[in-house]
Amino acid sequence: ETSHVASASTYVTMRAQATCTVRFRPPGRLARTIRPSRPLRSVSSKAKKVEIEDLEGTVHVVQVEEGETILEAALDAGVDAPHDCKMGVCMTCPSRLVSGKVDQSAGMLSEDVIAQGYALLCVSSPETDCRVKIIEEEELLNVQLVAGEM
Repeated sequence: ETSHVASASTYVTMRAQATCTVRFRPPGRLARTIRPSRPLRSVSSKAKKVEIEDLEGTVHVVQVEEGETILEAALDAGVDAPHDCKMGVCMTCPSRLVSGKVDQSAGMLSEDVIAQGYALLCVSSPETDCRVKIIEEEELLNVQLVAGEM
């Protein structure tokens, strides 16, 4: 089953598998097709809304299920988030917690670095709706090294 919604410049097709294709045609240009990298998924009532600002300043909104990390939800949604070990050790998925609260007790960040608002996306599970900003790895490493010297 396919449903269509159309206007003068936008054409949207939604299929029963919960995927969505958007075709946008700016005046005088060819149509551009945008497809999500994975089918949309259902969200439980316990899921938390997380806004993720990437390195380019684009904000992505993802729903993070209970027991899932922000990184897992971001990757499932097609967000290009830096990562490597996914265990909270290598520090290649650093972010700043702008608002909200996360549990990152499985990670290797020191308590004083966490208190400054830093988080590792691979071990951060939201306890509330929140907003995080992905940062360069060097920023977190500098803060962690200074905290280790104290």
